[in-house]
Amino acid sequence: MPTETASQRPKRGVPEGLWIRCPGCKGSIYRKEAEKLLNVCPQCEYHFYVSALDRVRQVLDDGTFEEIDAQLRPTDPLEFADQKPYRDRLIAEQQRTGLMDAALTGLGMIRARRVAFAVTDSAFIMGSMGSVVGERLARLVERATAENLPLIIISGSGGGARMHEGILSLMQMAKVSAALARYDRTGGLFISVLTNPTMGGVAASFASLGDLVFAEPKALIGFAGPRTIKATIRLELPKGFQTSEFLLEHGFVDRIVPRSRLKSEIARAIDYCGK
Repeated sequence: MPTETASQRPKRGVPEGLWIRCPGCKGSIYRKEAEKLLNVCPQCEYHFYVSALDRVRQVLDDGTFEEIDAQLRPTDPLEFADQKPYRDRLIAEQQRTGLMDAALTGLGMIRARRVAFAVTDSAFIMGSMGSVVGERLARLVERATAENLPLIIISGSGGGARMHEGILSLMQMAKVSAALARYDRTGGLFISVLTNPTMGGVAASFASLGDLVFAEPKALIGFAGPRTIKATIRLELPKGFQTSEFLLEHGFVDRIVPRSRLKSEIARAIDYCGK
């Protein structure tokens, strides 16, 4: 019986998804190694996107998260349509991400310290702030005020205010900011964590109002993005403009905190502020 030669045997390919390309250093990295590091590149420490649910698992103590206002669902008050009707876009995003909207809010524990906690997810229409996102955040701030809890909001919103809801979206900036002002008057502690990207109306409202503002390394943070600015006013921007490092240098953020240290830094800040 003839034997099969090496050239005749079918070649086994590398399983899809085993390796990923880092946008930072452009190197190929082993996916499981990055996941062990909380989705951070082991070569250049580029911080990959993580979902809202992953943020909950990374920052809060295991099994302590209690979601609130999960019944709030977005609608289509303007019957908006661009490439597809907004109503259909919402359904598609909900099915794809498993979220009802771009914000997840609730209560939980960080190193045994009870907190009010929220995270916005850029996977859901770029984490843009529609009526439901604003309402969930405002209600969470009011809950933190009533129960005298530290407030933690992790922002990953590259879309700013959601254009599909027009002025109803823009008013969320003022609503959440007003709730934070009332919270501040009661002596509450608000720690805002900025991740890549935090832009537009989110950066221009609640994300920049923290008593302490932390940012992940090399995160894009600002109002209009670099490409938009260059296209409109045709100016070359400073190197590293709108990165967390640039904003730390100019006093916009208080500290750059790698993802691996975020949980401990938040707990330390709560203790230091006596909350």
